[in-house]
Amino acid sequence: MREIQVSQITEVVAEMCMKACYYLPGDVYSAMVKARETEESPLGRDVLDQIIRNAEIAKAEDRPICQDTGMTVVFVEIGQDVHFVGGDLTEAINAGVAKGYVDGYLRKSVVSEPLFNRVNTQNNTPAVIYTSIVPGDKVKIKLAPKGFGSENKSGLKMLVPADGVEGVKKVVLDVIKHAEMNSCPPMVVGVGIGGTMEKAAMLSKQALVRSISVRNPHPEYAKLEEELLEMINKTGIGPQLGGTTTALAVNIEWYPTHIAGLPVSVNTSCHATRHAEVEL
Repeated sequence: MREIQVSQITEVVAEMCMKACYYLPGDVYSAMVKARETEESPLGRDVLDQIIRNAEIAKAEDRPICQDTGMTVVFVEIGQDVHFVGGDLTEAINAGVAKGYVDGYLRKSVVSEPLFNRVNTQNNTPAVIYTSIVPGDKVKIKLAPKGFGSENKSGLKMLVPADGVEGVKKVVLDVIKHAEMNSCPPMVVGVGIGGTMEKAAMLSKQALVRSISVRNPHPEYAKLEEELLEMINKTGIGPQLGGTTTALAVNIEWYPTHIAGLPVSVNTSCHATRHAEVEL
């Protein structure tokens, strides 16, 4: 049994919060540069130039890429041979988020109660935390500060099996067309298929922390990712003001589901598709 002090988790999460908000991931930056070369619209190319320059300034000066530094989503894969000592894991993660957002001068955007008493918590906690148990004695943390310009334009639809692939494509395109430029494209599109209603939604969020240079290992889902990307980029929404680069990538995650169901969730992310990953 390997012991890990939860204080180590706090320090790691704090650093991840700052880095994720300051530095656009390399895969997203590279895709943005490539999109600049292929974008057909002069106005679209100008927008992409500004987005790329913004990312470069943020990295050079350790400043947030976007003023909306998001609500922190944390995926934790815990090896079954790990034992956390020195405190509570959830509290340690939230302490890390608080430290990262306060020390990193990141905007605090979380309210303590969603409907009747929307008072800011002043440290961006609590985070949304998903944990899973895996073999081994390692801990892998994936962190995504999720802005709500794009989050608000996400969607979920409970299809039936007869809807099939064409039904899935329609759900994705309906969400993208509804979002238009409000998700601050070029976006990355996470799609979750299968499971139950809440599982599909979680999968679509999890898809956004996967490198966009990596296709789904299942060949049919990989093909569907490419087909959806092509369809989305034909909408003409483009990089905020029209063009041929509405999305940089479509990532699909799937899970077994009930014989009577076909849940589909679409989670859009803006051009600042921020995420960080650490293994302890």
